[in-house]
Amino acid sequence: MTGFMNILEACRNYPVEHLLYASSSSVYGGNKVAPFSTNHNVDHPVSLYAATKKSNELMAHTYSHLYGIPTTGLRFFTVYGPYGRPDMAYFSFTKDILAGEPIKVFNHGKMERDFTYIDDIVEGIVKLIDKAPVANKEWDESKDDLSSSFAPYKIYNIGNNNPVKLMRFINALESALGKETEKVYMDMQPGDVVRTYADVSDLEKDINFKPSTSIEDGLEKFVDWYKEYYNVEK
Repeated sequence: MTGFMNILEACRNYPVEHLLYASSSSVYGGNKVAPFSTNHNVDHPVSLYAATKKSNELMAHTYSHLYGIPTTGLRFFTVYGPYGRPDMAYFSFTKDILAGEPIKVFNHGKMERDFTYIDDIVEGIVKLIDKAPVANKEWDESKDDLSSSFAPYKIYNIGNNNPVKLMRFINALESALGKETEKVYMDMQPGDVVRTYADVSDLEKDINFKPSTSIEDGLEKFVDWYKEYYNVEK
């Protein structure tokens, strides 16, 4: 949150045409209605990470209102692919499967994620760069989209709009690696959610774009990169 405040202050002191920043699907927290829409309430986070991302959105809105900075928050849905975070499940799964180690499968595999391949994320960002939000002076929360505002502010979901069951994900990764592994089934982790599912209708309407890379194709590309980057014999 301190880092994001620094970004906002930099934009205030050195005006920019458009600030795009990373929010997260985590803001939907305990929401039950799916797909998750930017018009849904996001006041029930289940992790501190989610709370900080919601806080970032609120801070951005305040700066959009006070200083006229056009801001767009992007709620990313489980991003994966080359050069990803090593602490993400697909990364640690790959390492363990190649090493012949068992993998931990939380909530006994009964989970779904709207996995979004990194290239789709980047394409969405690029298409939105020139789509700076415009203030709607007549905005009314009783009838207007909650992802827009009387300030130059906008929120979008960027997800595949196609939740994938965790076991299908693991099977696709094993297939890409050409190797199966033992699964250790665990209880749900605190702060985690059972399902994520993005409504991307705003994204389609405003920039005519919807992420479309299948989990099988995305994991194949990730495994090719992983083996080359870590010098794993193919």
